[in-house]
Parts: sequence; C-alpha cells; structure tokens
Amino acid sequence: MSITGARHSAAIGEAAIGEAATGEVALVSGLRTPITGRSRALAALDAHELAGHVLAGVARASARVPEAVVLGNCTGPGGNLGRVAALGAGFGQTCVGWGVDAQCGSGLVAVMQAADHVRRTGEPAAAGGVESPSMAPQRLKDGTPIRQASFAPPGFPDPDMTTAADDLAAVRGITRGRQEAFARRSHELALASGALIHAETLPLQDADDDGPRRLSAGTLARFRPLLDAPTATVTPATAARIADGAAAVMLLPANEAQGPHLVIRGQSLVGGDPALPGLAAAPAVHAVLAQAGAVVGDLTAVEVVEAYASQALATLDDLGLAGGTGEGDVEDDVDPRVNAAGGALALGHPWGASGAVVLVRLLHRLMESPPGALGVATCAVAGGMGAAVLVERR
Repeated sequence: MSITGARHSAAIGEAAIGEAATGEVALVSGLRTPITGRSRALAALDAHELAGHVLAGVARASARVPEAVVLGNCTGPGGNLGRVAALGAGFGQTCVGWGVDAQCGSGLVAVMQAADHVRRTGEPAAAGGVESPSMAPQRLKDGTPIRQASFAPPGFPDPDMTTAADDLAAVRGITRGRQEAFARRSHELALASGALIHAETLPLQDADDDGPRRLSAGTLARFRPLLDAPTATVTPATAARIADGAAAVMLLPANEAQGPHLVIRGQSLVGGDPALPGLAAAPAVHAVLAQAGAVVGDLTAVEVVEAYASQALATLDDLGLAGGTGEGDVEDDVDPRVNAAGGALALGHPWGASGAVVLVRLLHRLMESPPGALGVATCAVAGGMGAAVLVERR
C-alpha cells in the first residue's frame, strides 16, 4: 500500500504498486536556484527555505504535487530536511519526506530513492539536493570546532579532499596546466550559456550565479597551490568554491508524463578506493550504460560534477571523453558533449545539491535534443564512491 497511507484503498494501492514496479520513471521538470558564494546573496536562507523554493517551482512547472520528497544534504541542519521542505513548499500534511547524506552524491542518490518510490507506489515524487554552508551548524568536539567529518573509519585512508585531488593528479599525471585549461573552459562556457542558465534557474531574491568570470592563462598561473607540498598542483582556481544552492526534479510514472520528458534508463552507486575517491564516477557511468545496453559513444550529453579539475579530468579520461595536455586550445582536451554550459569550477559546489544540479542541467540540455537522445549525470563521492543516472529523451 502507498506509504502516504489512508487516502488510498488497499486495492487501489496494491494495483498502483504492481503497475509502477515494472514501469519507467519520468523526469518532467527540473530547476535550480542561483548558486552563490562570494556575494552571500542567499546566505540568510536556511537549507529548507532554499529547497522549498525549487520544490515549489518544479511542482508548478509540472502541474503536479508530489506525494514524497527526498533531499540530499551534507551539513545536516537536522529536523528531517525533506519533510520540513515539503511542508514549506505547500505540499500538504500527507506528503512524506526524508533526507539522504551521500556527500557530493547526495542529490543524485536522492533522485534514485525517489525513482524507487515512484516504481513501488505509482505516486509522483520530487527529489534533489540542497546545501547552505552559510547557515550550517557548527559541530564541536570537546569545545573545539570539527573542521571536517570523517569519510572513512580508522584503518582506512581518509584524506582531505584537496589532498586526494593532488594525489590523483600525481597518480594520473594530470598537470597543473591541464587542470587550469579545464577550469578556464568551465568559466568560458558558463559565461557563453545564458539561455540554458536562464531556463534552468528559478529566480530567488534577485540573486545571480556569482562564480563565472573571465580568466586568462596568465591569471590562472598566478594562483599558489592550496597545499604546501612541493608536488602540489591544485589551486583555488582548479578547486570548486563552497557555495549555497539547491536543485530539484519532479518524477512521475512515465505513462503519466505529457509532452517532452526524460525517462531513467539506469542508476548506480558504486564503491572504490577511499584514498582516491575521484576515480569512482567512471565505473558508475559504465554501470548505468551496461543497464541500458549502451556505450559512451551513444551519449548526446554528459554532466560531471567538477569538484576539482583533476577529479573531473580523471573521470573523463577513464570514459574516453578527454585526453591530451590542455596546454594549447582548451577545446581540444575535452569532448564537447561534456558540461557544455560549464560546471562547478565556474558556478561553485553546493555539496549536497551538486548531483541534482548536474541532473537539472542534463534535463534542460536533452530537452533541446531529439527523442532517443541519451545523457548521463555523474559525480565522484568522498569516501571512495561514485554515482550516476542515465536518462533518455522522450
């Protein structure tokens, strides 16, 4: 029976479960907030307020009210974020909600859980992610602030993410010049993609994305590495900045979707080496492609969370979507199907929202493609995991 309880009879609930379990799940709308950091334009909004805004937006865009809300988040404001945001969005007392913490993959994993809910119940659901580092609670241990939570227990590698990005660059031979070329590409594409950014962004408090800027090779070369190690290559320009933001999608049984939409063809969360967490996204992509009987060459659009340039490039190298030195023309290094409107290196990285942000961007890109077009959204996850969702335009 539906987990929303008494509004359905047992017979209706059981039929819906049986029908949905074998059906496809559609994504019918998707939006994000502006992504802000240095301007602090959204700094006064709690996570549930950011999330409630985009949840209400996708409900209006699809003319459907969800029966469940699943939200990814990393900093943990407490109070069952999914339920609080659902109530704040005006979905009513019977709409259930819950939260997911899978670090940078939280938004994508939330969508996977929501898709499973739709398959089980036949009910519409909304899902995504949100992060407000500006309003995040401060955690203490013996009165001392905890700088970073553990991503692995004692006895396992648990590097700081910048250390892991530097280690990955060294292991894979990804030069500083190549990382900087990739970062410059991200900013240039973001600045040149006003139409797509307008379509995917739900206005909020007159805020704008405050990250994209014009960067020259000379400007990038002036940044010092973030770490003091002699081999360090990651700089502030090749690491995504912390940001506030939220993103969400609306999911329905595909037989209820009207007009252009996407259907989920594969979803995957895979584990890998905690010492090199940036390497797990590519196996997740291969897993979802295998579920659909597809290959990388079949993809029309690819969206990768750019937490670090080295991490994103390692993923793209493993997928055959990048190669070369990046010392010359930036476009030569990365397949044009990848992050065609830039990514987190330009926009910023609202941790628990970023997986949902790339899925929203993928949705809007594929809506401009013909039916049958395939796209994948993926991200590497702290602790050594990777997440991916494969979708098809219908």
